[in-house]
Amino acid sequence: MQHEENQYLDLCKKILETGAKKEDRTGTGTYSIFGQQMRFDLQKGFPLLTTKRIPFRLIVSELLWFLKGDTNIRYLLRHNNNIWNEWAFKRWVENPEYKGPDMTDFGIRSQQDEDFNKLYVEEMDKFKKRILEDDEFAAKYGELGDVYGKQWRAWKTSTGETIDQIKDVIQMIKTNPDSRRLIVSAWNPEDIPSMALPPCHTLFQFYVAEGKLSCQLYQRSGDHFLGVPFNVASYALLTHIIAQECGLDVGEFVHTIGDAHIYSNHVEQVNTQMGREPRPFPTLHLNPDKPSVFDFDVEDIKLEGYNPHPAIKAPVAV
Repeated sequence: MQHEENQYLDLCKKILETGAKKEDRTGTGTYSIFGQQMRFDLQKGFPLLTTKRIPFRLIVSELLWFLKGDTNIRYLLRHNNNIWNEWAFKRWVENPEYKGPDMTDFGIRSQQDEDFNKLYVEEMDKFKKRILEDDEFAAKYGELGDVYGKQWRAWKTSTGETIDQIKDVIQMIKTNPDSRRLIVSAWNPEDIPSMALPPCHTLFQFYVAEGKLSCQLYQRSGDHFLGVPFNVASYALLTHIIAQECGLDVGEFVHTIGDAHIYSNHVEQVNTQMGREPRPFPTLHLNPDKPSVFDFDVEDIKLEGYNPHPAIKAPVAV
């Protein structure tokens, strides 16, 4: 039987061999195809890729951050999670209050210039320290705008009220599991201009059948090497913890992607990964004493049997 991870690797190959060469907002360039889907049976193990090491603790703390409705990187930094730093840092260095060295196009320049990269690391370290230690600075420059957590937990209505989409969808799963409206949307057109990064994973829908909870994500844009492995694991984890609260088993995670792309500076890394053989998926363990998804802490979520190939580093396009 084919390992489920092979569909991810097959999509890597398809993007590189058939993808259109496209420019993008970061100036990096991509190989891109449109409209792809992967399906993972969550009964067959937790779909954390094994052909390279994926830092699971970062996925856990980011998901819990979303579920808290938080939009400030301070919580993430307190959990040693740096995956959103670049977008907050970009807002800081482009602000007139910033008086340090020029950080224009820092994402690309730090890859090309070793001296600039050292400078970038120094400035980023100063920024992170201030976020952690300075309440006023953190409130102003740690904020990413109305990103995922805000839309999930406090969607603004035209009447000035808020909608807690996560609470609402859990209640619907419990009371009306056959509903075709078990949907959470992060794409709020009115709030897009205020976001550091408009949501890539834009909408997800739950489906209950035969006592199992499945989830389908629609992702408008997927960085197939760096981002998609995180997204698969994050939404698989979300499905597990919501299933636990609702007294259900897990079914499938279905991942539908609009623009599935590989950045031109990730091709060597992708080829390395494609040359590796998938290993068995790990097993997820959740603290059974947590009755609500909102009660989970990082230490309540553990993996067993994760034995991946080594990590493969690649630059993030900002």
